[in-house]
Amino acid sequence: MADNIILDALSTRSGFNSAVRQIKKTMEIAAITDNLGSIIRNSDDEEMTGAKAGYLLRMLLVDKLGYKTASANLCAAVDDLSVLADEFEKWSGVDLVAAYHHPELGLLIANPKIAQELSCFGSLRKRELLVVYAGLQGKETGDNCQKAASLALKLFEGAKVTVPPALLNGQFTVNKTAKPGKVIENKTVKSIPAKAKNQTKSAAPVVPQAAALASPSSGGPAKMTPRYAVVVRNELFHNGNVEAWKRIIASYNAKHPYLQVFIYYEGERILDINSLFKWGKVKHGSAIEFAVAGTEIKDVAKLQRYLAHGASNMFEAFLHGPVSSVLKLF
Repeated sequence: MADNIILDALSTRSGFNSAVRQIKKTMEIAAITDNLGSIIRNSDDEEMTGAKAGYLLRMLLVDKLGYKTASANLCAAVDDLSVLADEFEKWSGVDLVAAYHHPELGLLIANPKIAQELSCFGSLRKRELLVVYAGLQGKETGDNCQKAASLALKLFEGAKVTVPPALLNGQFTVNKTAKPGKVIENKTVKSIPAKAKNQTKSAAPVVPQAAALASPSSGGPAKMTPRYAVVVRNELFHNGNVEAWKRIIASYNAKHPYLQVFIYYEGERILDINSLFKWGKVKHGSAIEFAVAGTEIKDVAKLQRYLAHGASNMFEAFLHGPVSSVLKLF
């Protein structure tokens, strides 16, 4: 059955071409002596994201290079990752890659020794999957790499660990002289081949992931802002407030089509803003949260200000004009 599924994927032109591109990309990256997490994160190739990036990690790190892994659905949320980057930077005896399955952005990959890359995870959420890979970039791995992966995972979960000296001495150090976003972990520096950056772009997936949110002109993976609270100042967040929010967000998306606005209430993501009115629970003094995801995030403060007006008795200011029209607020 597994063989039939593979052959079925190759039976169409699009499926065959997609497989060929994936194979070529894997072979090109396989020759690069660098941290694979940094390569994937800093590439402007939209196909090197999501599930395909996960396949690259498995094929190159685990199957080819023998990296050890540790994974868990996080037992606690983690807000400040900068402290972890400072700690992992000391681990020069091992190469590390972290892969976090973000509930909105999809699979995010980073070199955990670099604070800039790790910050793209945002805050780690409870019960979401995190995988840590530990290896020696081609050299034979052993118990130290497995221990490194397990200890790194415990640190992500907030535990205190004792790091063996073997993990603190080696060649896998962060190059401080490299430009931001192009940090290298080994003396052998090779850039991603041009062909790997110019492959035919695939259609954006329906599920909002990093690839779907990234602007073609900016490249790089998507980021997500912290959640910002908007306090309801109307006596009830009723249908008028809902319509105001929908028009404000539509205006924001029209100005920034490669950014996406996520709405949360009582810690739960709201897929349909109308449900906030239907629930009848969102009353005066309640807080509705929002976050913005994508690359080159802009106008968040202005968006927050408009949403605050839309959650007050001044919501009617956003309801003028035809229903199908888009307000020019940004």
